Amino acid sequence: MTDSATGFMGGVLHDPEQPNQRAGPAWGAVISLALGTFGLVTAEFLPASVLTPLAHDLGITEGAAGQALTATAIVGAVAAPMMAVITNRLDRRIVMWAMTLLLILSNVLSAVAGSLPVLLTARVVLGIAIGGFWSMSAALAMRLVPSDLLPRAMSIILTGVTVANVCAAPIGAYVGDIWGWRSGFMLAAVAGAATLVVQLVTLPRLPPIGAASFRSLLDVARTPTIKVAILVVLLAASGHFAAFTYIRAFLEDVPALDIETISLVLLAFGIGGFFGNLAGGFLAEHSLKAVAALAPLIITTAAVSLLTLGAWAWTAAIAVAVWGFAFGAVPVGLQTWMVLRAAPEQAENAGGLMAATFQVAIAAGAAFGGLLVDTAGVASVFAYSAVASFLAALTVFLLGPKREP
Repeated sequence: MTDSATGFMGGVLHDPEQPNQRAGPAWGAVISLALGTFGLVTAEFLPASVLTPLAHDLGITEGAAGQALTATAIVGAVAAPMMAVITNRLDRRIVMWAMTLLLILSNVLSAVAGSLPVLLTARVVLGIAIGGFWSMSAALAMRLVPSDLLPRAMSIILTGVTVANVCAAPIGAYVGDIWGWRSGFMLAAVAGAATLVVQLVTLPRLPPIGAASFRSLLDVARTPTIKVAILVVLLAASGHFAAFTYIRAFLEDVPALDIETISLVLLAFGIGGFFGNLAGGFLAEHSLKAVAALAPLIITTAAVSLLTLGAWAWTAAIAVAVWGFAFGAVPVGLQTWMVLRAAPEQAENAGGLMAATFQVAIAAGAAFGGLLVDTAGVASVFAYSAVASFLAALTVFLLGPKREP
C-alpha cells in the first residue's frame, strides 16, 4: 500500500498528486452523506405511508405489500458486512456514488412497478444500497474530519435519519393522496439525483485503506469490545422496534387518542429524535459511555411511564416525545463507540457489522413484538422494550468503553 493510499485517519485524506489539498474537516462531504441517509431512510419507509393504495393498485394484499419492508431489511443485513470485502479495491467515493445510483434506481423501479416481483426487485436493490451506505458512512466520517470531531460528524450524518423520520411518512401520504402513490417514489428519485450531484462535487478521493477480507471481518466480529457493542445494539434496537412498531395501536387503545392527536404525538417523536441526535453528538464528544448508556436508560423510563401512566393523554404524549429524543441519540453513541473506540483500524468492517446488526434487530424486534401483541396484548411490547433497554444500558455501564473521547 502506497503512502497516497494509506493517507491519515485524522482528517481529509492527503494525496501527493493533489498538493493543494488542505487537511481539515470536509463538512461539505459530511453533509452530502447526511443527504444520503435522508434519501435512504425516506425510501426504506415510503411503502408504509402508501401501503393501502399501493396494494390495491398492484392487486395484492397489504400483508404481501408489507414484505417490501422485510425484503429491504434482510438484504441490507446481508449486504452491510460484505460490502467492504466486495469493494476492497475501489475508491470509497465511487462506492458511495454507486450506492446513491442504486437508491435512485430503486425509487424509479418502485414508481413504475406493475407487479409484486418488480416491487420486491426494487426493494432488494434498495437493501444493497442501505447495507453498503451504512457499512461505509462511519468509516468515511473518520477520514473526513479529525477524530475529536467524529461524534459531531456522525450527528450531522444521522440528522438525515431524523429528518426523514419526521418528514417522509406525512409527505409520502400527502403527495400520494394528491398525485397517486407512485409520485412519492418519483420525488424520492429526484431527491436522490440531487444528493448524487452534491456527492460528486464534495466527496474527495478516498482510496481504500488496508485489504478487507472475510477473515478480517471475522476477526473484527471476534473482538471482545465489538461483541459487547453488538449485544448492546441488539438489545437497544430490538427493544425500540418491538414497541414502537405498535405505538399507534397503544395510543388508540390506552389513552384512546384520535388519529389527528396520534399524528401530532408521532410528529413530537420525530422532532424529539432530531434534537436527541444533536444532543447525542455533543455528549459523545465529552463522554462516549454516557451517551451510549443514558439513551437506552431514558427509553426504559419512557416505556415504564407508558405502562404505568399511559392512560393520561399528556403523559403518553410526553413519554413518546422523550422516547424519540433518547432514540435519536442511540445511533450516534453506538456508531462512535464501534468505529472510534472498538476497531478504528477496521472501521469499515465494524460499520458493516453494526449496520447488519441494526437491520437484524429491526426485523427481529418487529416480529417478536407482533408475537407479544397477539399473545399478551399491546402493553407487553412496552414491558419487553423497558427490560431490553435497561439491559442495554447496564451492559454499557459494566462493559462499555472505558476511556473518554
